[in-house]
Order: sequence, then C-alpha cells, then structure tokens
Amino acid sequence: MNSLLKQSLAGLRVLIVLTVLTGVLYPFGVWLVSRLPGLQANAEGSVVTVDGTAAGSDLIGIDPVAADPAHDPWFHNRPSAVALDLDGDGSPDVLGPADPSTSGGSNKGAFDEDLAATIQLRKDIIAEREGVAPARVPADAVTASASGLDPMISPAYADLQVPRVARENGLSDERVRRLVAEHTGGRGLGVVGEPGVHVLGLNLAVLAASRS
Repeated sequence: MNSLLKQSLAGLRVLIVLTVLTGVLYPFGVWLVSRLPGLQANAEGSVVTVDGTAAGSDLIGIDPVAADPAHDPWFHNRPSAVALDLDGDGSPDVLGPADPSTSGGSNKGAFDEDLAATIQLRKDIIAEREGVAPARVPADAVTASASGLDPMISPAYADLQVPRVARENGLSDERVRRLVAEHTGGRGLGVVGEPGVHVLGLNLAVLAASRS
C-alpha cells in the first residue's frame, strides 16, 4: 500500500512539473519571443492593412475577383486545386479563387487526363483574358501550387498581365512595370528558388497609383 502511494505521489509530481513546464512556461516563453521587434507581425499572421483595415496576408494568396470580368483591373494569383464555386453550379472555378479554409494540391500526375484538360482550359481562358496566344501563357499561370495559396507569381506571369492591368486602371504600361519590379523578390540567400512577384502587395500599389 505504501509503495502504491509513493508511486502515485511520484507520478502526480511529474504530472504537475510537466504541466507547468510544457503547459505554462513553454507557451509563455514562445509568446514572449513573438513580442520581440521584427517578429510580432509574423507571429500575428503577417497581416497587411490598408487604412487600419486588414487587406490580406503576406503569406496567403487569394485570387482577387473582378466585379466585372470584362474590365478586370487586378493581377491574378496562381490557380488553386481547391477553388471556390463562384457561380454556384456545383463545381469549382478552374482559375480560383482558392478556398481560404483549406489548403492542398490535386496530387494528380503530369499524365493525368483530367489535369491536362484543366491546364488547357486554364490556358485558353487566360490567353483570352490577356489577349495573347495560348503559347505565351507561362506554366505557373495554369498549374496550382502545392498549397493552393501561393502569394507569389513568376515575373513572366506578372509581365503577361501588365497591359490589361494598366489599361483598366488608367495607368501607363511603364508605370505598372515599375510597380511590378518594386514588388519582385529575388532568390532566397541569392541561390534558393526563383524570383517571385507578391500579388497582394502589387495590387494594393496599383490601386493606390490609380487613385493618385
């Protein structure tokens, strides 16, 4: 009986110590670190605000939807394999926008017939939207990222959209290209990955320029 009591007390002490360490001190320590200058914005989700109102996140790419598709003023993200059903026909739109409540790719192989058909459909839609031949549409414009919420596009896809965005916002192509350059990031550590254009930041800059 004494042995059982000793073991129970020892287990209780271990439980209390671990609860304090992992349930109180560790979370509190992580929270304190997240308050350090330069880390707080990241800890809060890297939220982008305009005039005090949240406009999105630096880390999550949600494709903007034009009020009038015939006069689309936005740069667009990559498509999502988990897209919203905007027209209510029971099937997701092939170009997005992504469903922000979930994340993921299609996991379909390069030779999957449905994927190939979807990519061709996306290419045709984008080519018509931008007024170019389908062959000019870059790969990232028609293929979804692994997360489906990629905030970046390639410089080639941004360049393809410049004439339309400039025209619909009453700006010159040169002005919009300068904005694209300002929102283009380089390779990580100078060697990792490819340069990318941050779509949300670019769209906000274009909107500001069109209102100035």
